[in-house]
Amino acid sequence: MMTINGRLFIMKKKMHQTITAAVLSVCALAAAVFVSRFPEPEKKARPGLAQLWENVSLSEICAGENRKGKEAMQQPEKEFYEMPLNDKIKARITGVSYPGEKEGILIGYDDLAYVHVLHYDFQMEVKEGELICNRKIAQDLVEIFLELYRQKYPIEKIRLVDEYGADDERSMEDNNTSCFNYRVIFGTDRLSNHSYGKAIDINPLYNPYIFSDADGRTVVQPENGTAYADRSADFAHKITHEDLCYRLFTEHGFTWGGDWEGTKDYQHFEKES
Repeated sequence: MMTINGRLFIMKKKMHQTITAAVLSVCALAAAVFVSRFPEPEKKARPGLAQLWENVSLSEICAGENRKGKEAMQQPEKEFYEMPLNDKIKARITGVSYPGEKEGILIGYDDLAYVHVLHYDFQMEVKEGELICNRKIAQDLVEIFLELYRQKYPIEKIRLVDEYGADDERSMEDNNTSCFNYRVIFGTDRLSNHSYGKAIDINPLYNPYIFSDADGRTVVQPENGTAYADRSADFAHKITHEDLCYRLFTEHGFTWGGDWEGTKDYQHFEKES
């Protein structure tokens, strides 16, 4: 026969179970209401390797470090530098802007340098820029582009021409500023000074190359820059004698294609060394 104490114990146990069940029920109801009001956000697929590297520049891959972020903005001068071509850069350009067949090439890897800069694009946002040039003008370019950056001079893109398959026309059409590209002058069999890394084209879409072909017809390159061939017109990004870009390059001993007789290359600066 169960004692009074035993019956009291059972009654307390059942009451505890009842209260616990009620609490759990209330919690479940509250959770359901919360989920209905705040549904779980849509899960996004993890980015693939290409996406992870999408915003990593060649310089970051080659130097083995990420130079973006607050540190770069706090000390922007550190983002302007030149260095010899390392194996990763050589692999990137060989067979593209630098010929795959080495025999007969008039410039070696050791004659070239990699230049990293910052610049303001046409939306006045700070972007990274990359150039390959002759090592003898590398420091000139570092100093020129640093001053252009300080003065917030807009340059839309500064990418290696290799990103365009070393197709100069495609690079110009995209208004890309570039330097080294082992190629001949359009319409000739003579090597361009770009082949030696001694020439650079700035905002080429707005500062086209204008010449006459064998039939005397005027040719504008890039073709989509025809609207900017009239240098008497007023438009943005036009290089003139009063332009900061012109002043900085000529102060460093470069000559401007806009001063050539006959043929005009308004995007073009070159330096004999």
